[in-house]
Amino acid sequence: MRRPKLLDLFCGAGGAGMGYFRAGFEVVGVDIKLQSRYPFEFHQADALTFPLDGFAAIHASPPCQDYSKNLRGLVRGGQYPRLVDAMRDRLEGSGVPWIIENVEGAPLPVQSDLFGAHGIELCGTMFGLLVRRHRLFEASFPIAAPRGCDHSVEIINPYDNKARQKFREIHGVDPRRGAWQAAMDVPWMSATEATEAIPPAYTEYIGAAMLRSRSYYVPYAPRVPMRPGESG
Repeated sequence: MRRPKLLDLFCGAGGAGMGYFRAGFEVVGVDIKLQSRYPFEFHQADALTFPLDGFAAIHASPPCQDYSKNLRGLVRGGQYPRLVDAMRDRLEGSGVPWIIENVEGAPLPVQSDLFGAHGIELCGTMFGLLVRRHRLFEASFPIAAPRGCDHSVEIINPYDNKARQKFREIHGVDPRRGAWQAAMDVPWMSATEATEAIPPAYTEYIGAAMLRSRSYYVPYAPRVPMRPGESG
């Protein structure tokens, strides 16, 4: 049987899409900007108007810059639109399971509430990754975090000179030379694309939970692209 098809809106270079693929979905990406490294079927189009019919599930990662606490004050008002509410309205009418991802500060729930909203906050350390990238996910179905964060782990910080030196001393590798992509598990991306992506581990976990909740049949498929050091 074929994999269920998932629509990856605001797909970027494919961090979220790769996670859903690993969970067992066929993935189709949509972004208003050309994404030449996106590893699956891609359409350059507006996520707010792209047809939603024909998909078993939908993921959306609207622009995060105007919600981000780290970027607040560094971007001009209105330069990056706030599209979470508009996207939620659109997805609620789709009739299929959906997920919205964004940064801390976005209007997304972090857990299920009494009004039927479902959400989760994920961190790279929950999955053994050397990145502390907190992201919020609102879902149309209940979901719980795999475990708590472990902020005692020495992480990769590609921006801070002292942090880079400390990481180099501990791990023996310079985080500026591909280690950031490796830590995020996105080796097919450029360094710039990786700084804007989420680790595939997040959506692999969410996708697996969604498949369990919907009882889709998912055939086995190997993960691609392979990580550095893996053999075929």
